[in-house]
Amino acid sequence: MAARVPLGCEPVVGSLTPSRKKEYRVTNRLQEGKRPLYGVVFNFIDSRYFNVFATVGGNRVTVYQCLEGGVIAVLQSYIDEDKDESFYTVSWACNIDGSPFLVAGGINGVIRVIDAGKEKLHKSFVGHGDSVNEIRTRPLKPSLVLSASKDESVRLWNVHTGICILVFAGAGGHRNEVLSVDFHPTDIYRIASCGMDNTVKIWSMKEFWTYVEKSFTWTDLPSKFPTKYVQFPLLIASVHNNYVDCNRWLGDFILSKSVDNEILLWEPKMKEQSAGEGTSDVLQKYPVPECDIWFIKLSFDYHYKTAAIGNREGKIFVWEVQTSPPTLIAKLSHVQSKQPIRQTAMSFDGSTILSCCEDGTIWRWDVVATTF
Repeated sequence: MAARVPLGCEPVVGSLTPSRKKEYRVTNRLQEGKRPLYGVVFNFIDSRYFNVFATVGGNRVTVYQCLEGGVIAVLQSYIDEDKDESFYTVSWACNIDGSPFLVAGGINGVIRVIDAGKEKLHKSFVGHGDSVNEIRTRPLKPSLVLSASKDESVRLWNVHTGICILVFAGAGGHRNEVLSVDFHPTDIYRIASCGMDNTVKIWSMKEFWTYVEKSFTWTDLPSKFPTKYVQFPLLIASVHNNYVDCNRWLGDFILSKSVDNEILLWEPKMKEQSAGEGTSDVLQKYPVPECDIWFIKLSFDYHYKTAAIGNREGKIFVWEVQTSPPTLIAKLSHVQSKQPIRQTAMSFDGSTILSCCEDGTIWRWDVVATTF
């Protein structure tokens, strides 16, 4: 039987011995509440607010600011009217006038758009038939957001007008919960999604782009907008053998993870003529021990040089993602951090790492200034 990976083409596996290029120490630990925290994210949309972050857990969205000396200041808190809501995801976005928005979703399937500038609810998006697992904002046009849902679909929304522009679902769509979604950093038409059907799907909005543009000038009711279904992806990749709970573009490559203690870096190769067909070439592997439960997400610094990921034992692994072989910068652990870390957030330059935990705590790690 022929080997699946030709000789010399095996993925490069990173070593778990930290390079110690950077060292981090705990500078703060906050107990936000009793309910698990599922999301934490810095605002990379607006340079005025690079040190501002948001968390979600239970029916609460909280906004904080990271100050000097490890200080974390609470700025705002929003409590959903439904006490049974459990938010799983939050993303920063903004209105066309530049006002900062927070977009949150969870078990109810209703997406809440909060105007953080005016401190009030801006809009609620109803459309998904089940819970929302992830929301991502398009960095180059931050009034466009994607949502991934348990209802097996991904939706594209305009937060300014409240319109659902596109639904990625149907004949070639996901066959189980969609757990993660991401906009391509430079190709305006391309997105990636992954989920419980063990696949990563790459989609194009190219032939529907006029609808995206129309969503900004639409003056009628949002419900009257001609929402389009995108039924066929450009590529369906089976690089994992289990749930895929996080995928992120790294240029034209994709970093994705499943429940098998590693992150994969791979190159999708599309066949131009035949949609859905193509190959995926796994280039590198980044081991993450004790990361075998689903719903653990990756985060990056602004320039995608470094990634941070938690595990089920409360440890954080900080990987340099653009080196070959991959370099583990640091492994962060603290005697009191024992709960699963669902998500981390890296600051703009990677000097601060936040983690949000199953026990409702937020941890702050800051880089230690080293003198050589």
